[in-house]
Amino acid sequence: MTHDIDLTDLDRFAGGFPYEVFERLRRQAPVWWHPPTENTPDGEGFWVVSRYHDVVAAGTDAATFSSQGTTVRSGGGTLIEDLPDGAAPGILLNMLDQPRHTSFRKMLQPSVARQTLARIESDLRNRAAAIVERAVARSECDFLVDVAAELPLQAVAQLLGVPQEDRHRLLGWANATLDYSDRDLGQSSALSEQAAVEMFSYGGQLLRHKRESPGEDLMSIAATGTLDGEPLSDLEQQMLFNLLIAAGSETTRNAIAGGMLALAEQPQTWRELQSDRGPLGSAIEEMLRWSSPTPYNRRTATTDCLLGGQQIRRGEKVTLWWASANRDPEVFTDPDTFDIHRTPNPHVAFGRGIHFCLGAALARMEMRVLFEALLDRVDAAVVLGPAEHIRSNKHTGIRHLPMRLQGRQ
Repeated sequence: MTHDIDLTDLDRFAGGFPYEVFERLRRQAPVWWHPPTENTPDGEGFWVVSRYHDVVAAGTDAATFSSQGTTVRSGGGTLIEDLPDGAAPGILLNMLDQPRHTSFRKMLQPSVARQTLARIESDLRNRAAAIVERAVARSECDFLVDVAAELPLQAVAQLLGVPQEDRHRLLGWANATLDYSDRDLGQSSALSEQAAVEMFSYGGQLLRHKRESPGEDLMSIAATGTLDGEPLSDLEQQMLFNLLIAAGSETTRNAIAGGMLALAEQPQTWRELQSDRGPLGSAIEEMLRWSSPTPYNRRTATTDCLLGGQQIRRGEKVTLWWASANRDPEVFTDPDTFDIHRTPNPHVAFGRGIHFCLGAALARMEMRVLFEALLDRVDAAVVLGPAEHIRSNKHTGIRHLPMRLQGRQ
């Protein structure tokens, strides 16, 4: 029975992603109509898609399942709550439909292409070594803040053309806007509103500087580039800055922290990777599957359709639960076991279809160089207390992770 399930009650997510709830849904109601509750924004129900093959089918059918959504209803976007047209849907890269989405993506693609990333790998490797050495020297640390967040934060600052000394301001704004510790879905708080205002002001100043003195960074491309022959609007540029702060730091740091937590619970796996780096690539893929930093994305049905045997009506909200798909036993043998040798591992941590994460290659590279630095310098990682999770159904996030990193002799 599903009558006791409320995925808009954020307290269900305060201790981490509720995998046991989705195990029930995959068995009992893999495409389930979630009725509105007192916690549900807009007072409107939505579909919950929890089985791997259904999630992939919908994720790769952008014509039927829209990320913008505002052409078939008054609001849309990728959150459960409707966002008004022109505020994010139709503006943000991840809330655009074809053909503009493809044009926007092509404009940004050179900044995160593999040959571009290869030029910054040596710098990131040096940064990773310095981050780990500081944490080891400290012995006891907050692994999330001191290690997992630092490299993605330094990398995104470099890619956006933000001065490194400002990077912790980006972190504070991302935390305030993505964490629901002081509010519920569809609500804002004094802290989140202040962060939004400060981020908007900073982004505006940065973009003006990039228009006057452009470089090779992403914000210079956004500030001076054209899309279908026209420059991006001021709002499009600003919203891209906001998106990349979150997308470039939040998800990767949570994959790193979730992966390290899993490895700390398997010291024999840590020792194996220290002696043989061969499985590190598959270990990183397993960390991504295991942590699933973005648990869901919402779509809007553009036409009446069938999914998983259920009739979905035009205009209805459809949520695709990537985190649940990544634990589907029909696809992953023993899915609740962390296995660095898992193969194949067709996880959907980066999504599927046209909205596959633009920064996937960067995230994988950051994880690889950071874990290489950790394996070189850390003999053992000991968890000193419970991980503190963020209260959100949109990000599987860790805010604090106390650890002791014992240096190698």
